[in-house]
Amino acid sequence: MAKRDYYEVLGVSRNATPEEIKRAYRRMALKYHPDKNPGDKEAEAKFKECAEAYEVLSDPEKRRQYDQFGHEGLRGASMHDFSKMNVEDIFSMFGFDDFFEGIFGTGGRRRTRRPGPAKGYDLETNVDLTLEEIAKGTEKTIEYTRQDRCQSCNGTGLASGSRPAECTTCGGTGQVARGGGFFQIVSTCPTCKGTGQIVTNPCPTCRGTGRVPRRLTVVVKIPAGVHEGQGIRVAGEGEPGPNGGPYGDLYCYVRIRPHEFFEREGNDIKTVVPISFTQAALGATIEVPSLNGPKSLRIPPGTQYGTVFRIRGEGLPDYRTGRVGDELVQVVIETPTNLSPRQEELLREFAKTENKDVLPKTRGFFERLKRYFG
Repeated sequence: MAKRDYYEVLGVSRNATPEEIKRAYRRMALKYHPDKNPGDKEAEAKFKECAEAYEVLSDPEKRRQYDQFGHEGLRGASMHDFSKMNVEDIFSMFGFDDFFEGIFGTGGRRRTRRPGPAKGYDLETNVDLTLEEIAKGTEKTIEYTRQDRCQSCNGTGLASGSRPAECTTCGGTGQVARGGGFFQIVSTCPTCKGTGQIVTNPCPTCRGTGRVPRRLTVVVKIPAGVHEGQGIRVAGEGEPGPNGGPYGDLYCYVRIRPHEFFEREGNDIKTVVPISFTQAALGATIEVPSLNGPKSLRIPPGTQYGTVFRIRGEGLPDYRTGRVGDELVQVVIETPTNLSPRQEELLREFAKTENKDVLPKTRGFFERLKRYFG
């Protein structure tokens, strides 16, 4: 869309004085300000259009280039893209006090925008859990320290009977402006943090900070099935918010202690159990550990090294669905050592009876070996 003539936008002649241009801009900005035209997109667009026109016509060099070459003369010049800027950001750039008088009725004085109550900081701590506790859920007592409101001054930081003084940095407005001329950047006062007030007679307990360290104890309910690193939120146990705001939250992050027998794999648990050569060959019923006490496991004859058996429902519950995982038992075959003479004799007798050609794994290995060597 072609841009309108800037003089036309502000409704002034081409020989208008800087003061006339300034007055025209104030009048147009007040007319089309969104607070005067709530929800009117056309008015908002015109508000931005007159801001762009004023930026050019209030600058002698930009105005000279515009008068000589029109909009093309400003190509490459340093210009703000008002079409993409927030209306309130545009509004704060000019610093015209009578805007506030016209829009808000404040008698030409910029209103102090003191920050309201805000939520306090969240805190973090760790909670150590065993797999047994994760399997069933548990409650843990957590001790921690937070910066709490001073009881002596109720968090104001003021000594009893005293009152805050006006901040000398911002003059009580809670805001400071940087820059000069046409554009200004307004930010929160670093001295009073936007309150417009400072403590001159501090509370002796907290030394004017309004906060004192406090040791607390809280009981945290841990649901079953939580995972390593998961945070348990305890509402309202963080630090108090500024200006009387609500407390933040406490997050307890789970750490799982190493287990003597088990490793976690999702909702399953895995363990390694040794068995003897004879148990693997002949089969046996053995006892294996579980989170709910010893369990019987049937080892079928001919079990191979590394075979994994699954015990249904002996794992950990899913945190969301409650479905319980399984226990995975991997068996390893121990080679006997320190054989007695009788045992050695029996094994030698057994070795003589072995038919290596019918052992499936052995036969497969030697067949591949034979092919490998051609």
